[in-house]
Amino acid sequence: MTDTVLVTGTSTGIGLATAIAAAKAGWRVVATMRDTARSSALLEAAATAGVTDLIDVRALDVTDAEAAAACVDEVVRDHGRLDAVINNAGAGHLGTLEQESIDEVRAVFEVNFFGMLNVTKPALPHLRASGGRLLAVTSVGGVVGQPFSESYCAAKFAVEGYLESLAPVVGAHGVRVTVVEPGAVASEFVTNVGFDPAQVDAAGPYAPQLRNVLNHIGDAFSSAQSSEDAAAAIVDTLTADKPAFRVQTSEVARTFNATKLADMDGSAVQAMTTEWVS
Repeated sequence: MTDTVLVTGTSTGIGLATAIAAAKAGWRVVATMRDTARSSALLEAAATAGVTDLIDVRALDVTDAEAAAACVDEVVRDHGRLDAVINNAGAGHLGTLEQESIDEVRAVFEVNFFGMLNVTKPALPHLRASGGRLLAVTSVGGVVGQPFSESYCAAKFAVEGYLESLAPVVGAHGVRVTVVEPGAVASEFVTNVGFDPAQVDAAGPYAPQLRNVLNHIGDAFSSAQSSEDAAAAIVDTLTADKPAFRVQTSEVARTFNATKLADMDGSAVQAMTTEWVS
């Protein structure tokens, strides 16, 4: 029987590329997205790759816990098993605490953190049964806190902390856990943040710092990794005999995260990110 992987957030970007790459590697891919009316790009890519018969598109809003549980149950009912979950669905966010509501911060967590939990919780019994894999696409922003991305980074930090803590617990039952950390990836991710650079002046006293950070982001994305390259690293991890807990999808991401992981007193990260706002 073909192994089955559920991938969230597959309408664009890394999720779409991962669904195609996993199908090309021989997996039955349950490709979920909030609105299946946006599935045309995925289905066209599947047809081009000759893997249409391995792609099963389903609607899922990961912020809806009941829908997530129902989706997992239906996957197991229809395909007989669940061997892996790739929690990819997420959304970027730019803003700073003084100028946004706490409800806006909570909304970032609902998608990026609680959405992962909503899918993972009902999946775990099935992953224990199959000795399966649990992956979450986080970000270098899940390791290094970045100016004006406080809420997004905090949510991704939460994902990494939660799964780092969970990994040995479920690992005792044969479930391998990995967090995958891309850096800048050429996709619709930045566009979907929904921030209008023309509104920089609305940042008041923080406007100069925000303008500098936006310039830094533009520079980073001018040499971004492709979604396909990031997806290749994800599928390599999915199929590895002994996957690492923490995986970066590019050398840029590895170098960037190494700054934090070797930064015992926090001074190296603060020096780096202070340059971005100066």
